[in-house]
Amino acid sequence: MDRKIIFINSHPIQYFAPLYSYLNAEGLDVSCWYCSDENVKGHMDRQFGKQVKWDIPLLEGYQFRFFRNYSWKPSLYHGFFGLFNPGMIKALFKAPKSIIVIHGWAYLTHVLIIFLGRFAGHIVCLRGESPLNQEILKSKLTKLIKRVVLQSLLFPFVQRFLYIGTQNKLFYQYYGVQESKLIFTPYAVDNSRFRAAANELIPTRNQLREKFGLPVDARIILFAAKFIQKKRPLDLLEAYDNLSISNKCLVMIGDGELRSQIENLIAQRSIPRVFLPGFVNQTEIVNYYAMADVFVLCSGEGETWGLSVNEALNFQLPVVVSDMAGCADDLVEVGKNGFINQMGNIDDLRTKLEEVFRLSELKDEDYNPLDTFSYKTIADSLKQVA
Repeated sequence: MDRKIIFINSHPIQYFAPLYSYLNAEGLDVSCWYCSDENVKGHMDRQFGKQVKWDIPLLEGYQFRFFRNYSWKPSLYHGFFGLFNPGMIKALFKAPKSIIVIHGWAYLTHVLIIFLGRFAGHIVCLRGESPLNQEILKSKLTKLIKRVVLQSLLFPFVQRFLYIGTQNKLFYQYYGVQESKLIFTPYAVDNSRFRAAANELIPTRNQLREKFGLPVDARIILFAAKFIQKKRPLDLLEAYDNLSISNKCLVMIGDGELRSQIENLIAQRSIPRVFLPGFVNQTEIVNYYAMADVFVLCSGEGETWGLSVNEALNFQLPVVVSDMAGCADDLVEVGKNGFINQMGNIDDLRTKLEEVFRLSELKDEDYNPLDTFSYKTIADSLKQVA
């Protein structure tokens, strides 16, 4: 492929940086233009409620550029007008004809690139996350406004829509995108890194449990997310408290505004064997996947995908995933690698957890969604764009 691929991102993202490095290694000429460097040296993550610095390389293996943010209220957390990068617009018209991949339309800069990319001679691709199952819950007025803005104003400037999964594809079709413009570029993690870690760590599971102070013989349920309402950690704690299985243990990795409520509920009810390790970085979280028996993502509206499920499946963990999560339709095959629970229904979440432990074996060797939800699939799809 002759054309260069330029990704437009708000900031370096721990899930995307390894993908860009992989694509370059596969012979694609990839670079990324960033609107902000807020998180490069560490930043205050408002949802975690603490300073966060990712411990995997964010700027290695691919070319990148940072553009000055001229917003009058500059920040990733200040909404649509928090990122305004006129230098990126200038660079857009100077760059050789390329494939431009814009991640969403949440910021002013992203929308300007969508509008102006074709005028600069580029192939404009949009890679968003929105799932239809959450879109249809919005009010009629909101959907009417979005139909005007997206279907009539924004989407006509996009030549290819890079959908990440089933619900995302349905979202685009709901707003009038033709099948011929849709290309499957799944949401994926660095499967090779996680599988290598799984092969190394799973045989040492008992030793790891001893090292991290977890009961060696317990059946461990793992939760890994920010302690915020969208992730619904209190739902899992309630379900765990009512879980009718012996020798149970709950590990809740994360931090955030709901931490005090979680700690208070544990204390008030004397809920046994609940461990709160706090924030765990990328290179360390693999230990917890290796120690766990099941992984839970019980999120509500706003969980557009759930890449932690991709990570957990690399460790062959059965999963229980909310029906609101964008990944549920694609990554969960009920009875083969896990179950889907009704979001917000504590009894259903408890039942699905009990079902996981009731079945002695969930693995189906013929079903591995990560064979499709991989960097390789993304690379093959991008090669077809031009």
